[in-house]
Amino acid sequence: MPIEKIIVVEDDIILRRNLESQLRQRRCDVLAVPTLAQAREALAKDTFDLVFLDVRLPDGQGTDWLKEIQQRPLRPLVAIMTGFASVESAVDCMRHGAFDYLIKPFSDNQIDVLLKKAEDFTHILRVNQFLSKDAGENEPELLGRSSAMDELRQLIRQVARTQATVLIQGESGTGKELVARALHKESPRASAPLIKVNCAAIPENLIESEFFGHEKGAFTGALSKREGRFELAHGGTILLDEISEVSPAVQAKLLRVLQERELERVGGSRTIKVDVRVIATTNRRLEQSVQRKEFREDLYFRLNVVPMQVPPLRARREDIVPLALHFLEWAARKHGCAAQRLSDECLRILEAHAWPGNVRELQNVIERAVILAGESAIVSPVHLCLTALPGLTPVADQPAAEGSVTPAAGASADFPPLHELEKRHILAALERCHNNRTQAAKLLDISVRTLRNKLVEYHGPSAGEQTTEGSQATH
Repeated sequence: MPIEKIIVVEDDIILRRNLESQLRQRRCDVLAVPTLAQAREALAKDTFDLVFLDVRLPDGQGTDWLKEIQQRPLRPLVAIMTGFASVESAVDCMRHGAFDYLIKPFSDNQIDVLLKKAEDFTHILRVNQFLSKDAGENEPELLGRSSAMDELRQLIRQVARTQATVLIQGESGTGKELVARALHKESPRASAPLIKVNCAAIPENLIESEFFGHEKGAFTGALSKREGRFELAHGGTILLDEISEVSPAVQAKLLRVLQERELERVGGSRTIKVDVRVIATTNRRLEQSVQRKEFREDLYFRLNVVPMQVPPLRARREDIVPLALHFLEWAARKHGCAAQRLSDECLRILEAHAWPGNVRELQNVIERAVILAGESAIVSPVHLCLTALPGLTPVADQPAAEGSVTPAAGASADFPPLHELEKRHILAALERCHNNRTQAAKLLDISVRTLRNKLVEYHGPSAGEQTTEGSQATH
């Protein structure tokens, strides 16, 4: 994070002006004051990144104000300056929160080193605060022993070591985020942060601020400066999850960041350089979105440097049982249940199911079954609670070609095409939720915006405008 706003609190006018001049040459916004009272007043009105604080001042001891600063929720870093250095003084200042300790007179090189340390420390601090929200159990693996998954893992290893932008496409629940994490983990940036932006979950009026950050006062509620996700990902990787949900206005600004690797915060004029590797995911066919003028063609080509397609679960049926056994062990451990194995009938049912929700649906089914099995060591079919979608014939009863994924456009009525199954599934969810879109979206594990887009696709623009989130939708 760049150190942008600095207070210099020093009563020696020559030193104060020299330090102010040095910092301004480094393009910092500097306020230089001779007293603690003026410094307190400035900090009460605005936020700062760094304070250069003299120990002895006309109206008090700088060390006393140092202790006050540590009680603030948005406290700046503090560099203590003194001409009367001692080991005891240095230890006391560091114990009370000082970031650094400078002995007068100090050189230009010392200022440069301090600013670089402060930038690195601030970046690590902000990233840790962001990532701590997602801290939890161990990161899931990209599992599967099918040829499709072997090919995908080989492509990941090949692409990961490059800096190329990657577009990962696939149906909901296939594990696109796991592919993105694998790309980051095997890349030269693995030690730097992987910052995720769920484009579908962020309100449209806030997504620009989430991407690029904002300055204090940029809009109502912007009480302090905030770094955006691109800044947080500096040196690492940014994952733009469900990129198809970004509005055209933000797409234009996103294109500039991808082309120039620079941005401006909302409400700001300072250009900030960022070094990030971009990975985007989508469950929609972006080529069709481009044709419908919903997604910028130039942004699509900028993202689609290396395309990756994550296969649906029905295209790798040999992975169903191994995945189910993995989720069985995971769910039993998570919930402290006794379930140890799946019955033979369960395995047959799992292999025959169509899995429109892919791996995520399989995980949810197994977790539910483990909970319902309770103290029983064996999961039986009744615990699975699997019901076929309307008009869906069990896969085991249908002729299937090796490696077949979707039927042809002229498929027979007893084997409807995938998009028709998806439509029936969505409408069945709406019916179960009494046409409440918010509840249906939660049941389907998709965003309300994605559900609205699907309804528009099925019934035209009026279907997406008839209701608001949480209200009744007609189908």
